[in-house]
Amino acid sequence: MTESQLAGSNATLVRDWLTARSIARGLPAPVDDSGGWRVETGSPKEVRRYVFAEAAGGLEEIGRSVGEPGILLKLFGSERAMRSALPPRWQVRSEGHFMILSGDMGPVPALPSGYEAIVVANGDVVEAKVRTMDGATVASGFAAEAGDCFVYDRVSTDEAHRRRGLGRAIMKMLGAARTSPGARQALVATAQGRSLYETMGWTFLSPWTTAFIPEA
Repeated sequence: MTESQLAGSNATLVRDWLTARSIARGLPAPVDDSGGWRVETGSPKEVRRYVFAEAAGGLEEIGRSVGEPGILLKLFGSERAMRSALPPRWQVRSEGHFMILSGDMGPVPALPSGYEAIVVANGDVVEAKVRTMDGATVASGFAAEAGDCFVYDRVSTDEAHRRRGLGRAIMKMLGAARTSPGARQALVATAQGRSLYETMGWTFLSPWTTAFIPEA
């Protein structure tokens, strides 16, 4: 695959991932903007975000034009690439790990005693939960599909209930809900999540880097 083909493949993957993420979170669909995509997130701390599949000219243009907090830049690429494209007023951190999976993760395991599993489909969004017998949700995750990409999102387990296989169960419950078995599977993991997902067959593809302008 040539460099231009690789860049195009990454752009398609990032676009589909971002679209599915927006579906999973009830956000507006991404809009093409400056060689990347814009999502109006509309939260008190984040008005919008711009997402780029590569550190191209559009990233530099947005970085120069934005001067206020509340707008995030996201890059499928390294912290170094992000820093080199932006003015010094932007703070940069690379905390995410973009990962993909081909195939499946195997059958959903039996939960330890005292837990129950629930999977709910709400339109295009799938939610998986693990609850204690008194009804408290202690692990959860969401998934949605767009284009050729099935995305896992906001997978978490309460601290007091970790190391019991609940996160692994959530991932497999979501994966079992896929309607297009051939769709690429993608997620952005924390460092801790990456360690778990690699044991389940996931492959690290790229750093996921964030830039923001801090509050004064």
